Amino acid sequence: MLIPPAHDPMSSVFISAVGRTLAEFLDEQAGLADRTGATAVLDAAHACVAGGKRLRPAFCYWGYVAAAGRPIDPGPLLRAAASLDLLHASLLVHDDLLDGSDTRRGAPSAHRRFEALLPGPRAARFGEAAAILLGDVLFSWSAEMFENAGLSPEAVRRAASVLATMRSEVLLGQYLDVAAAFGATDRSTPRAQADTAEKVLEFKSARYSVRRPAELGATLGEAPPGLLAALGTYGSLLGRAFQLRDDILGVFGDPEATGKPAGDDIREGKRTVLVLTALENGDARQHDTLDSLLGTPGLTEEDLTTAREIIEATGARNSCEELIARSTTDALTALEGADMDAEGRSALITLAGLATDRDR
Repeated sequence: MLIPPAHDPMSSVFISAVGRTLAEFLDEQAGLADRTGATAVLDAAHACVAGGKRLRPAFCYWGYVAAAGRPIDPGPLLRAAASLDLLHASLLVHDDLLDGSDTRRGAPSAHRRFEALLPGPRAARFGEAAAILLGDVLFSWSAEMFENAGLSPEAVRRAASVLATMRSEVLLGQYLDVAAAFGATDRSTPRAQADTAEKVLEFKSARYSVRRPAELGATLGEAPPGLLAALGTYGSLLGRAFQLRDDILGVFGDPEATGKPAGDDIREGKRTVLVLTALENGDARQHDTLDSLLGTPGLTEEDLTTAREIIEATGARNSCEELIARSTTDALTALEGADMDAEGRSALITLAGLATDRDR
């Protein structure tokens, strides 16, 4: 593979290389899929890893470069980094099922894809069951891909605890997100709701999307404690900004760019930092109206427009934009005193902008 330049850390070359690496790994599973008669699962797996931002592999790859410089043979590192997108695909399959989402990246979500394979009244139930199993298979394959990436046994052992923590944090953060949407968390005070939203922001997204991937790559590169600490601060702050951007896009995003219907977060009743800020800032009428719309079945476009207008009018969107900017600045400040490879530093700075200034 051509090694991407630090000034363009998510170049088309890098994105294509990650995609090709994932496709090659899945192609290696064809024999198993044929023997078990589960080729539909493999077909769906290929569909799940097609496209995507490749953000987590990029933070892993450049976290390594920050610690150890460019690898002589980038192949093993690329395969290890790409395995994070198999993990991500597994979580998206389950996330879409939990949220009842019909599309992902402009194509049918996995449970809808399976549902279309079976006509009749049991099709929906089959789609749900098959999607659960697909997510489990992708989760298992992500571990297999990482462990067999060609890294040294010592490097795999060093990184094992980071990867295990990353997996556990995102799953528990996902549970908390689901519990909050269903009202199974403490809503007794605005502070209690904000605490839950902050934990979801940190564990479901910030650590999973940026911090742990960067730490994983740096650990593979034998980073010293000081650099790991700097990357941890950078990763949590930038990961929060990344998710806040996602929250804004989940309400105001263009479906042509995001690949998902606009307003899905309102339909799903997600009490994100964006929504909670609007509820807290709004007057009684705005609060009660927005609260009544969250998670209500059958919302119309007019209902979604009302929700957006309240979020805008209460200043919640502007507040989140300011928080994104502040968190990104603080994340970059965390890198300033750290001793790291110059190309790695340049790439991590560029990645900060790519993660937060986007429309999808």
